[in-house]
Amino acid sequence: MLSRKENLLATIKGENPDRFVQQYEAFVIFTENPLHVPWAQPGGGPVKDAWGITQEWREGQIGQFPIHDEEHIVCKDIEHWQEYVHAPKIEDFTRKDWQFLIDEVEKVDRSDQFVLPMIFPGLFEMTHYLMEIKNALIAFYEYPDEMHELINYIADYELRMAEQWCEYVQPDGVFHHDDWGTQISTFLSPEMFAEFFLEPYKRVYKFWKENTKEGLVVHHADCYAATLVPYMIEMGIDIWQGPQTTNDLPALIEGYGDKITFMGGIDSGKVDKADWSKDDIRYWTEKACHEYGAQKKYYIPCLSQGLGISSFDGVYDYTSEVIRDMSAEMFGTPAE
Repeated sequence: MLSRKENLLATIKGENPDRFVQQYEAFVIFTENPLHVPWAQPGGGPVKDAWGITQEWREGQIGQFPIHDEEHIVCKDIEHWQEYVHAPKIEDFTRKDWQFLIDEVEKVDRSDQFVLPMIFPGLFEMTHYLMEIKNALIAFYEYPDEMHELINYIADYELRMAEQWCEYVQPDGVFHHDDWGTQISTFLSPEMFAEFFLEPYKRVYKFWKENTKEGLVVHHADCYAATLVPYMIEMGIDIWQGPQTTNDLPALIEGYGDKITFMGGIDSGKVDKADWSKDDIRYWTEKACHEYGAQKKYYIPCLSQGLGISSFDGVYDYTSEVIRDMSAEMFGTPAE
């Protein structure tokens, strides 16, 4: 049986995987870095990160999100963004600051799993985290020069952080978050998306590809983004994690599978809920495996959630159990 790492590589290269990759099994993802960015806790009140962005996890919601009232918006005027937006100072970090991560990475069997830092929020999300999404979307039309400057400033910061990851931790690639759409459309037209984000992302992902052990680029966007797939490929993305069923995944796999792998197809919103049921999870997971995994390559069945977790206990684990069953049915070998 192939190792988890070997099986994933066989899947994305269109070779001969011996089972479905079981969600995030091939990745060990590290969400921490020496900045120790705080996570808001459910009902625990607001927290401020190193960019000055204040987030809160409100009761009844399934995650944290920035507060964007007048007091908390970081970038209050895009025409003078330099006065408001200041990247965290990371130039003085040393090996000592990274040692806690170095120690954790040493525990990973690198022959079996990929070590990936999680970078979030991404270039697009940072614009609306800093400005509020309505303000950001308007600014793409009314202040394009300033938005180009801001995005490149954020990308430059990402590259400085990537340099330190590669120097001290030596990961196998990157797991990068940036949601680019809703369930039915992208936030920007494909043409506008390319105008603002194609070149900055090419810079960022080129660095990760050239300076990590495996050069694996996994991009999370749990949304509709089918119209952006050609740009994903040009950026250097190996795996799009999070595509929802509103994307025509069979057509995307047929058209682009030899260039990019699709990891998702099980919408978290349909199964990861307080009243979740095994029947629902089994239905949607079996459907995804049959419809998107028929070629047994270029597809990884996975919840659209952007980490190997679920919002409600038991959902992620049972989804993995059904994927094991589907491996037994479709490959003849259950996934471990």
